[in-house]
Amino acid sequence: MTRQAPLAGIAYGLTAYVIWGFFPLYFRQLGAISPIDILSHRTVWAFVFVALLLTLRRRWRLVFALFATPRHVVRLAVAALLLASNWLGFLWAVNHHQVVASSLGYFLTPLVNVLLGLVVLKEKLNGKEWAAVGLAVIAVGNELVALGTLPWISLFLALTFGSYGLLRKQVPVDAISGLWLETLAMLPLCLIYTVWQAQQGHFVFGLFEGGTVALLVGSGILTALPLMAFAAATQRLDLATVGMLMYINPTMQFITAIFIFDEPLQPARLVSFGLIWLGLILYSLSAWQKYRSPV
Repeated sequence: MTRQAPLAGIAYGLTAYVIWGFFPLYFRQLGAISPIDILSHRTVWAFVFVALLLTLRRRWRLVFALFATPRHVVRLAVAALLLASNWLGFLWAVNHHQVVASSLGYFLTPLVNVLLGLVVLKEKLNGKEWAAVGLAVIAVGNELVALGTLPWISLFLALTFGSYGLLRKQVPVDAISGLWLETLAMLPLCLIYTVWQAQQGHFVFGLFEGGTVALLVGSGILTALPLMAFAAATQRLDLATVGMLMYINPTMQFITAIFIFDEPLQPARLVSFGLIWLGLILYSLSAWQKYRSPV
């Protein structure tokens, strides 16, 4: 690997995670539109944009080849439902001034991945990983005891994205082809919703003023661009480095929520974040040691 490859990989990784980190600011501009309407637009415009990319890069052969393996198509369809659920949950959080909770969810995601590896893949955890999972459980318990409710949106975002990642890794397809197939799987549900709303007198793809149209179309493009950058980063960097970069997104969301959106941060929730951050340090140390240890 050349010296330029890791530097380019870090640049691609930073691009992906910084774009994702700015999502709360972007989608707050669409606060007057319901989350499910935004999801429909995001799906349709991502589908169109990625289709154009596949055409320009002449990658359709790889997409169609995947249909020869039905189990991969089924897994991608299920992954698409999980991804759509995650998008909808995130949009709901932004629309309801719950960006602190959404950042908590994305901080939790790596620890959910560890737990899914234990439960689904029957992986064995080392001491640091057990401690990291334990701290996450204590953090959730702290939310329940101190705030009187489970952080359901945080758990929902972490579980849906973690489960999506688990399924997505089981399908041998590149990020762009996979995203097109995922949006293809989402389209029927979005179209059914659009027709149903039209019968109620609400037009999801009705006339909006120019700035709103640009934001809605741009939401589809912004869905694809960070995934392309992320795919490029993973081709050039080791998994431990990619894992370190992934904390940029929830950190930016957290800072945005506190210092730009002025969302409250209760002392009890700060304790939850502290426990999860400590768990992430242990998880990161474990991941780094696994990567550096000889096979």
